[in-house]
Amino acid sequence: MICWVLYDIENDRARTKAAKCCKQAGLYRVQLSVFLGEISTTGKDALQLQLEELINPDKDKAYIFSMSRDELRQTALLGQAFDKKLVSGQVKALFL
Repeated sequence: MICWVLYDIENDRARTKAAKCCKQAGLYRVQLSVFLGEISTTGKDALQLQLEELINPDKDKAYIFSMSRDELRQTALLGQAFDKKLVSGQVKALFL
């Protein structure tokens, strides 16, 4: 599945760890606190558990949204948008 992860975390160390967790899960950084990529259901669940441990639920926010490849193809990308090929696994396969 395709997965978006967005977060707003106050603590610098926790925010850095959250980014590292997203990258280790194979997600592509779209903006500073926004990641997107292909991930398995178990990978998404594991990432959710990691993020839950990092955030302060009284101050921080984290969102995980799933979408299909068809929904990703239908998205409108404006301005300095990312390359959809980086997310769909086409480019990732070149490095395996």
